[in-house]
Amino acid sequence: MKQCLVLFSGGIDSTTALFWALNEYEKTFALTFDYGQRHSIEILMAQKIAKKHNVPQKILYLNLRQIGGSSLTDDKLPLPHFENVNEISGGPPSTYVPFRNGIFLAVAAAWAEVKGIKDIICGFNVIDSPNYPDTQESFAKAMEKAINLGTKASISNENLKILAPFCKMKKAEIIKIGLALGADYSYSISCYSGEEIPCLKCSSCILRQNAWGEIGLSDPLILRLKKEGKI
Repeated sequence: MKQCLVLFSGGIDSTTALFWALNEYEKTFALTFDYGQRHSIEILMAQKIAKKHNVPQKILYLNLRQIGGSSLTDDKLPLPHFENVNEISGGPPSTYVPFRNGIFLAVAAAWAEVKGIKDIICGFNVIDSPNYPDTQESFAKAMEKAINLGTKASISNENLKILAPFCKMKKAEIIKIGLALGADYSYSISCYSGEEIPCLKCSSCILRQNAWGEIGLSDPLILRLKKEGKI
């Protein structure tokens, strides 16, 4: 059986990756990390998406608050707010969690090895968010090489693959692919504030708003929240 696991935070990119995988594989597993993130609401919403679409999901606990260094894992660091996408400056942002995706991929590889899964799917992309060093295609390839050197794959020659199908796409393009695949964005949380209702000021909210604006459609999350009378 052709199977894979998806690094599934529940955001726009990983939700698209999940539905892409459901279309490409016979069996898809969702792997979600509770790492002490400020916006832990994303875990609850990711569970709703996985359950609604009958996707087996595993939640793993990693306390990255012990490391800190990010406004997503240290409440003493302020969460940056912006008025528009042009205000988002260059360089690694304060919302960069040190080596987060490297840690996730290493743990995911261990879990995949136990389960006999050879493909790990990621929603990494760099066009709209180029300042995160651990979402680069070269980084994913380097991690793939390291994993295959440091696991049973080095002996069996049954290599594990890390696939990042949207790495060179804009978020608007990723959404279009997701919509064509029937992706459910109504419970997809991007906001860093920690609430189900988006703040519309953090960089993730700004980029999400901008993407939906580019394709001329209303965000399904906002539509659901309005329908439920939450906004």
